[in-house]
Amino acid sequence: MTTYKGINGFAVQSVATDPSPLDEGQVWYNNASYAFKLAGFSAAAWSTGGNLNQGTSTNGGAGTQTAALSFGGFIPSPGTLANTEKYNGTSWTNNPTGLNTARYSMAGFGTQTAAIAAGGDNSNPTAGINNVESFNGSSWTVVNTINTARRELKGVGTNTAGLVFGGEVVPAGTAPVATESWNGTSWTTSPGTLNTGRFAHGASGIQTAALAFGGYAVGPAVNTTATESWSGTAWTSVSSMNTARQGLIGLGTQTSAVAAGGSLPPGSQTNATELWNGSTWTTSPATLQSVTTYGAPAGNQTAGLYIAGGAPPRAGTQEWNGAEVATKTITTS
Repeated sequence: MTTYKGINGFAVQSVATDPSPLDEGQVWYNNASYAFKLAGFSAAAWSTGGNLNQGTSTNGGAGTQTAALSFGGFIPSPGTLANTEKYNGTSWTNNPTGLNTARYSMAGFGTQTAAIAAGGDNSNPTAGINNVESFNGSSWTVVNTINTARRELKGVGTNTAGLVFGGEVVPAGTAPVATESWNGTSWTTSPGTLNTGRFAHGASGIQTAALAFGGYAVGPAVNTTATESWSGTAWTSVSSMNTARQGLIGLGTQTSAVAAGGSLPPGSQTNATELWNGSTWTTSPATLQSVTTYGAPAGNQTAGLYIAGGAPPRAGTQEWNGAEVATKTITTS
């Protein structure tokens, strides 16, 4: 008869606390809780989180799954928003002060206590804006502007080392390919430009290693599956997404990313999720709890958020938990 000891060379350990880190298949007895346990594989899934106090779409997001920030956005009435809310992993709280310039379709990145809101639209019919604001955990301060005013751009990085790329110039409807880097004080336009001009795309990574995917491409004017990788100096086209969409969110790094939600022609929304492993996209069986588009991301590829979004705008938050090795209690059932 094959035994655990015969396979692994030792008996089941008896411990007072569960081991960490875990190895898949590991078995032990917790003598404090009087339970046999194992390290099993938990599948990726979306679940429902807390609702914002103000429903919104095309808002900005930053932070982690348990310490997130949502700011700005748009609702039919009164229109452009300056609201800022904080998430503690369970519920949202209104921040006493909002953005200095109400806006939507901006780039957002950073943490709950050190975030950047760059560009966007303030319902001015002539152009996107170049205004940038920095959040210190309690209030927003106007800082140096981006060089190319635009909306529906995306950004990655930190409050002192960020990157923005893509977007739409209003009202021309063109998509600037310009990439700009932020050093905590000023913006510098990089000679490296996107190969596919796009807006309302997904993004992941950091200032020196980013990923751009999906969105609405200009020339031809269609949703795109194009994916590009940023080396810190140049963009390189890599494997395409499975589903072309705009208004999606992105979570994670340049080599491990999540793309979720978005809009499909001729105006429908999707709950589809795709996973990037550094070379290819795979459609995940885990889908959003509800179909939505043009929300804000926070967190990473293992623990993230899809904040608000939708048409009409919604207040809901959806929480992403990636596949991982997790502790499971062995029972007789």
